[in-house]
Amino acid sequence: MKAWQVPELGEPSQVLTAVDMDIPEPGSGQVVVKTRATASNFPDVLMCRGKYQVRPDLPFTPGVELCGDVTAVGEGVDGLAVGDRVYGTSELPHGGFAEYAVLSAATCFPAPESLEDGQAASLFIGYQTAWFALHRRTQLKAGETLLVHAAAGGVGSAAVQIGKAAGARVIGVVGGSDKAEIARQLGADVVVDRHAEDFVAVVKEETGGRGADVVFDPVGGDTYRRSTKCIAFEGRIVLIGFAGGEIQEVALNHALIKNYSILGLHWGLYNTFDPNTVRHCHEELTVLANERKVAPLVSEHLSFDEVPDGLQRLADGTTVGRVVYQA
Repeated sequence: MKAWQVPELGEPSQVLTAVDMDIPEPGSGQVVVKTRATASNFPDVLMCRGKYQVRPDLPFTPGVELCGDVTAVGEGVDGLAVGDRVYGTSELPHGGFAEYAVLSAATCFPAPESLEDGQAASLFIGYQTAWFALHRRTQLKAGETLLVHAAAGGVGSAAVQIGKAAGARVIGVVGGSDKAEIARQLGADVVVDRHAEDFVAVVKEETGGRGADVVFDPVGGDTYRRSTKCIAFEGRIVLIGFAGGEIQEVALNHALIKNYSILGLHWGLYNTFDPNTVRHCHEELTVLANERKVAPLVSEHLSFDEVPDGLQRLADGTTVGRVVYQA
């Protein structure tokens, strides 16, 4: 089979290497799938650079989120059969930027029939992360104001749709007019281009000075610090990641004075400590997808040869919507 491998660490466009290799065999609790589509994710970029918390041995094939057809089932797997169209997270080193990939049965679910392959490939990590952030960690309520940073990105776009489905008023922050249009298509009530406007001032104006009840922050750094200036009384800030490159220090006295909560979310831990809720989240997302309340916005379909360039553009922050390798 054809696959992209990372034999050494560096930028995706520089280190991804096309190889021919044997189709992998499933281990216990695993399935092998013929890849239909693989979504590009920032963790793929970070793993190419060797800067992610998961550091697979070299060489490995990235592509942590995909949709495919089951072709082989390992020992101890129940509920999945050859021919099933599924989506989920890959088991490295056999990621989704290849003709075949390996998935753990524990994080592999039936793909919603309402979604095409690229959308299904984009549903798992970002949408599960947003669902856990908004429903489990911050307990977002209908009628509240939700501020979403990087609202046109992979996880931010999911937060916009899930926030709207929960009945919140969503303010999305993006960088650039093209990304602003994406956020509007996703359903954001108010869109702020951070290159042209101050999101702090916009949030205060839109809420009559009260501030946002929930802040969804996958950026960190100065974005987090400035979000504390427009958080409401008893508001909640949930930290998803640090795509901005800076892990900020938190002034806890400020949280005390303004009565707001700072919450962290490492979604991957739920797969270990609470897999039943992960399955429940899948069921909830399937309902929302079938009701057309959530649908990943796929902006680009990449051929096999275009994978390194597409992943590099994601790394450089120039993509909009979801960029997907379509097999």
